[in-house]
Amino acid sequence: MDIYSYVEEKGYLAKKASKELNNMQTNIKNKALINMAQALKNNIDKILTANELDMAEGKNKNLSSSLLDRLLLNEKRINDMAEGLLQVAALPDPVGEILRMWKRPNGLQIGQIRVPIGVIGIIYEARPNVTVDAAALCIKSGNAVILRGGSEAINSNKAITDIISSAAFEAGLPKGCIQLIETTDREATRIMMKMNKYLDLLIPRGGAGLIKTVIENSTVPVIETGVGNCHVYIDNEADIKMAEDIVINAKTQRPGVCNAMETLLVHKDIADKILPDLCKKLNSLGVEIRGCKKTKEIVPYALEATEEDYFTEFLDLILAIKVVDSLDEAIEHIYKYGTKHSEAIVTKNYFNAQSFLKEVDAAAVYVNASTRFTDGYEFGFGAEIGISTQKMHARGPMGLNELTTTKYIIYGDGQIR
Repeated sequence: MDIYSYVEEKGYLAKKASKELNNMQTNIKNKALINMAQALKNNIDKILTANELDMAEGKNKNLSSSLLDRLLLNEKRINDMAEGLLQVAALPDPVGEILRMWKRPNGLQIGQIRVPIGVIGIIYEARPNVTVDAAALCIKSGNAVILRGGSEAINSNKAITDIISSAAFEAGLPKGCIQLIETTDREATRIMMKMNKYLDLLIPRGGAGLIKTVIENSTVPVIETGVGNCHVYIDNEADIKMAEDIVINAKTQRPGVCNAMETLLVHKDIADKILPDLCKKLNSLGVEIRGCKKTKEIVPYALEATEEDYFTEFLDLILAIKVVDSLDEAIEHIYKYGTKHSEAIVTKNYFNAQSFLKEVDAAAVYVNASTRFTDGYEFGFGAEIGISTQKMHARGPMGLNELTTTKYIIYGDGQIR
């Protein structure tokens, strides 16, 4: 197989499909999403059989427990994907929304409206649910999508894409609106990154290595997503029970995702009161504790944290802890080591909360809540295509609006300049 011709054909079909999607009626897009949801439910056994192949291969390759958790599908997760499709179908269609309109002194009426971006390429790792989320959001926002999943999930992704693309076509969407790069050859990814003729946007969704590679090598515009070295700071005026609940949830509920906490910062005045019991509970849940000198004095079994630990997105049951002297030191630590993803403060002090919200530079900043809520579903978007950590166009969970651009429409009655 000529890999270049194969990928370019996908691009050609997607570009052709995007022209039809650009003007597709909302009811047809919604019908397609509903059909896709029902098709997933009707084919659970087929998807699980494919996923079993990926899981077996993943175990043979000694993938980490967190990666295997991302890869795993079961009946509940498939039903959740189907529910996500229905939720996106129920959301308002952003395409055609008039954002503003004004009249110039010369009589020109100028308006700004939302329009689809065109063809979006998604490059992601071992998370089959991304296949459905990305397709749903792209279709509803009027975009064609080319999916490039990780080799670890190739069988799952093939089964899912075959099911939902057929369902979309039966509902009246054009052929080529949802496509998967079915080869695991890495050359396909390199070709996508240079495919400006067909792709309007690339979104990498995965670990730091993948995102760095796409940003550095793509000539197609890229939205940077995902690396989450997230922090929770326990202020000296924190409610201890609330702080414990938030920290345990942020670290252990799903440690292998980008909005999980990786570093805990604790004010020196409350460290002796909270760390012994909190670390004991975390340890009982399998969390390895790595701490600074002050942390080790309070929690003797903690390992010594290195400078590299504070920079690391573990995506595992490992937690770095630092005892800080002040709110300002906590904010400085986040500024130095964070990835501008999700940061949280636990405090009863209104002014400290407001300072944290104002001074911390991140896509999502929390007061008295877990970082695990940085998610399209939790924000009410129905699904997300990724968490943008950049500052251009889209930031935070990317829903339907973030998959559109705008154009100006001008009404005149013969004006010339």
